[in-house]
Amino acid sequence: MARYTGATCKLCRREGMKLFLKGDRCYTDKCAFVKRSYAPGQHGASRKKVSEYGMQLREKQKAKRIYGVLETQFRNTYERAEKIKGVTGENLLRLLEMRLDNVVFRLGFASSRVEARQLVNHGHFLVNGKKVDIASYKVSVNDVISVREKSRASEKFKTFVENPKALPQWLTANLENFEGKVVAEPSREDIDVPVNETLIVELYSK
Repeated sequence: MARYTGATCKLCRREGMKLFLKGDRCYTDKCAFVKRSYAPGQHGASRKKVSEYGMQLREKQKAKRIYGVLETQFRNTYERAEKIKGVTGENLLRLLEMRLDNVVFRLGFASSRVEARQLVNHGHFLVNGKKVDIASYKVSVNDVISVREKSRASEKFKTFVENPKALPQWLTANLENFEGKVVAEPSREDIDVPVNETLIVELYSK
């Protein structure tokens, strides 16, 4: 399985903003972006004029890095979004939000999408009672995502349950049972990622 193995904090510095890829660390003074908010590399601190194409590319790269998907996955997701009725950019973000690793993160069972992906890959979650260990699995409305019975004794999951996070409107949670439910598809207003999806559509439309 292909995955990014480089320095995570460099991704935030390259995009010029916090992408919160390392969970709780991103909220502390240890965050690399706090110490060095310029792009990595020899010329990272120098100011450069960004072209229209450059702005579009940066938005695509930002979305890829926030959701933790590689180029081919992202392109395939975009092509699926094009075939769905509605606004392509919003469809794209909706498909990314409905990935299992993102839903696990949104439910508060992980401190970051990176951690959520690892927990899913290790088989800690069930979808409608069946184990799913594919992070890119697309959940549907009325699906129930739960922590596997054997995993519930873990201090990690107990901590997440004892410190619940605010949920988007399209999800509900029953933390006593270590489970959450998808009650609707997310609308654009529910998706709080700092991405201008219109620029991504413009990039792929060239």
